Amino acid sequence: MDLLKNLFKGDKVVWIIYLLLCLISIIEVFSASSTLTYKSGDHWGPITTHMLLLMTGTVVVIIAHNIPTRWFKAFNALLPLSWAMLIAVFIIGALTNGAKRWIDLGFFRFQPSEVAKMATIITVAYILSRLQEENGANKRAFKYILWVTGITCALIFTENLSTALLLATTVLLLMFIGRVPFKQLGSLVGIAVGFVLICVTIIEKVPAQTWDDIGLHRMTTWQSRLENHFSGEEIPAAKFDIDKDAQIAHANIAIASSHVLGKGPGNSVQRDFLSQAFSDFIYAIIIEELGLVGGACVALLYILLLTRIAKIVRKCDNTYFSLMIIGFGTLIVLQAMFNMLVAVGIIPVTGQPLPMISKGGTSTLINSAYIGLILAVSRYVDNQEEAQAEEAEKQNEVKAAAVSLLQQAAEIGNKQVQEITDETTTTPKTEGKSV
Repeated sequence: MDLLKNLFKGDKVVWIIYLLLCLISIIEVFSASSTLTYKSGDHWGPITTHMLLLMTGTVVVIIAHNIPTRWFKAFNALLPLSWAMLIAVFIIGALTNGAKRWIDLGFFRFQPSEVAKMATIITVAYILSRLQEENGANKRAFKYILWVTGITCALIFTENLSTALLLATTVLLLMFIGRVPFKQLGSLVGIAVGFVLICVTIIEKVPAQTWDDIGLHRMTTWQSRLENHFSGEEIPAAKFDIDKDAQIAHANIAIASSHVLGKGPGNSVQRDFLSQAFSDFIYAIIIEELGLVGGACVALLYILLLTRIAKIVRKCDNTYFSLMIIGFGTLIVLQAMFNMLVAVGIIPVTGQPLPMISKGGTSTLINSAYIGLILAVSRYVDNQEEAQAEEAEKQNEVKAAAVSLLQQAAEIGNKQVQEITDETTTTPKTEGKSV
């Protein structure tokens, strides 16, 4: 019992949410990996690999949540390291599904953009905490954060536009929470909206061949996604081609056929037609198998995680720790929201996995590190509360001892007064008898 208590320190609710998400991941990835099973011919291979990855992620959580909080400032060194890895992707990156996002070391393959997201959030939190003043963040913080985030997003967006947008949105919310002046935030939002509109227009108008000729092949992918999502063209059922944009079509079928309670775990039909059923479109499989109730419960877990982080932050007396875990929580929830909105067809396909549920290596490990650092801060808060409780108990003991001494002194004083009074009362009678 003591061993478990020492291993699983920190906020118990965050632990429960993490373990529930891992459990859902095991069930749904096992169900959604039918295409991988078919290709490999190994029924247990994909889920065994995924379970080993989740176990590794749990080890990462345990290690991270035992890191002393006084070491957190050393994490700022991750930023230049992540930039170097992002540059390396352009040179030696492995091309998968039309995108060059991974560094392949042969025995291990990882995605540097995940490390860059984490490093940027940590650095932004540090800048905001160091430049906090009585009336909000110093104006210089805005400039430093723009440089840090701008460089990271510039290195990411050509091959992973959705990740760059996700990181930029998270940093914007973190600046708002960190009390960056509204005038600066308003100007940034206005410029960002204008920039996005211009980029969307350019992506739509420039011919696909031109993008390929200049080496920006991902732009043709986004051009196709935007055209398909915003075309608004209604196709009669008799002419509908399900093989065109099959991912979106089969995700819609999965959701439409789910009903309230779903078909039950392992009974998905559309998993066999979705090539990314275990990753980008796993939320559609969750709804198909667990129904609208299951889909709502999964969404609720992410909301509960964010509210629990907010509770930890309210008790935390360190601005840097507070902003850092708020950034992690916001990033996790926004990514989950992106994945869910894609699955239900509200926004164009983005390729963002569902945090801690989708099958994926780097994403799973980095998200586990987020949870571990959130738990580390909650452990710091618990230790602070225990120290304050012990200090309060000592003060109460001192006060009780002082009160006891005062009471004893009062009793002694009252006794002495009583003795003097008695002597004063008996003395005249004795004198009268002698006379």
